[in-house]
Amino acid sequence: MSTDPSGFQAELKQEIDRRRTFAIISHPDAGKTTLTEKLLLYGGAIQRAGMVTQKANRHQTVSDWMEMEQRRGISVTSTALQFDYNNICYNLLDTPGHQDFSEDTYRTLMAVDSAIMLLDAAKGVEPQTIKLFKVCRERGIPIFTIINKMDRPSLNPFELLDEVEKVLGILAVPMTWPIGEPGDFKGVYERPNRKVHLYERTSGGQWKAPVATAGLEDPHFAEMVDEHDRNLLDEELEMVEGLIHPFDVDLFHEGEMTPVFFACAINNFGLDNFLDHFTELAPSPGALKTVEGEVPPETEEFSGFVYKIQANMNKAHRDRVAFMRVATGKFQKNMSVKHLRSGKKVKLSFPYRLFGQKREIIEEAYPGDIVGLVNPGLFRSGDLLTAGKPYRIPSFPRFAPELFCRVHLADQTHNKSFRKGMEQLGEEGVVQVFYDPRSYSRTPVLAAVGELQLEVFKERMKEEYRCEVRFERLDYTASRWIVGDFDSPEAFTFTLMEDEAQRPVALFRNEWHMNQVIGNEQDLTFLPHPPDVEA
Repeated sequence: MSTDPSGFQAELKQEIDRRRTFAIISHPDAGKTTLTEKLLLYGGAIQRAGMVTQKANRHQTVSDWMEMEQRRGISVTSTALQFDYNNICYNLLDTPGHQDFSEDTYRTLMAVDSAIMLLDAAKGVEPQTIKLFKVCRERGIPIFTIINKMDRPSLNPFELLDEVEKVLGILAVPMTWPIGEPGDFKGVYERPNRKVHLYERTSGGQWKAPVATAGLEDPHFAEMVDEHDRNLLDEELEMVEGLIHPFDVDLFHEGEMTPVFFACAINNFGLDNFLDHFTELAPSPGALKTVEGEVPPETEEFSGFVYKIQANMNKAHRDRVAFMRVATGKFQKNMSVKHLRSGKKVKLSFPYRLFGQKREIIEEAYPGDIVGLVNPGLFRSGDLLTAGKPYRIPSFPRFAPELFCRVHLADQTHNKSFRKGMEQLGEEGVVQVFYDPRSYSRTPVLAAVGELQLEVFKERMKEEYRCEVRFERLDYTASRWIVGDFDSPEAFTFTLMEDEAQRPVALFRNEWHMNQVIGNEQDLTFLPHPPDVEA
């Protein structure tokens, strides 16, 4: 650390001010992976985008690094991507696109300062988007909105804005406006500076789209846009100016207003405008929220929290990586910190910057940055590391699973790999792992929110741990954690299990059965989340 306190504080403030840490939230198939890659393209992190076509033919993208993701064309993991654009350092926390992995997305949203809500222009606001929007709103995260796929037949722009406001209860203010009929997207009108931007397609959208810019009064405007589209734009802009609430940056930062941008990510239309406005409006890293109160990021002592564990990001390493967000102060390689949950002192000797599955050793990091730490089994999601005062942060969410199955190893000679896979994938949160406390065999029971989690578990056990497993489905569809004292579990009308932390969990045949039990067992409390997690 610098021996000049004023110089250190100036450096720290400068680095905090130039950082933007954000995530993208969307319903599956809204184009999140495409948008992620195109932001990297415009940010200069990659020189050429891999064409994302139909799912079966999709090429590898930077964020979808797992073999199964590349094969299936789905996002089921979280990763962190950093790039610089116009002297601003962006930390993009990519999240699973599939709804079965929404718990992973929830944890990632604990580590961001703003979010981009991505909507499909033909479908508007969809169920998964609503869920994730509510999480952002509860956390006070400012939200940008991109309405994507404007090159396809879509809803009317006014319909889309109206739906955002009515369904989500947030004021929607268009910062750009589409030029052309729905499905014939030519460019955007940028309202704040009254400029028209018309784009040309590039081969497969692999490079930045060439753009021609003019003002509405510019003589070139009439040459760039045909009469029909000019008249349509004039009519719609007149309605916009008369009907739409003016943009208010304070309401945006309070989460009550969302700036809206129209785009076609696959063709790179409208992304340059968005990135410029995002740079200007997105907040820099905020305070660390603790049980004791808020801790400003410019606090001199380092602190950071783990929001994600990922196993086997690189087959050459075969290890687990803890994703840590720097919350306060300056992180430095080889620094010793206190791991508050265990009380242990830990030396952080091999910190990484992560870019998809690639790793680069770093010397330092600042609030908002994501640091990869090799995890020897010590770190868990929600852990706090600090070089100064100890804090307590609210626990991270876990969801009550609805699918259950016993998992059996096909070949017992692979038992060691099987146990390792169970431990690491359970720790990562691919599935939750329960055990029957009265069983001597300790056969693990997998608990999941959705079917895809079980499929991913089976494929990863095969690919990463060389274990063939089979499932024995159990006839339960609901679960709750139990708080309270009980002496005779055999008298229960539900099935008693324990989770990885040996907390009792009740499994029920269906929701009716669950409600009946909850009504009868007045001495016990049944929770939809583990008892040490704040709802």
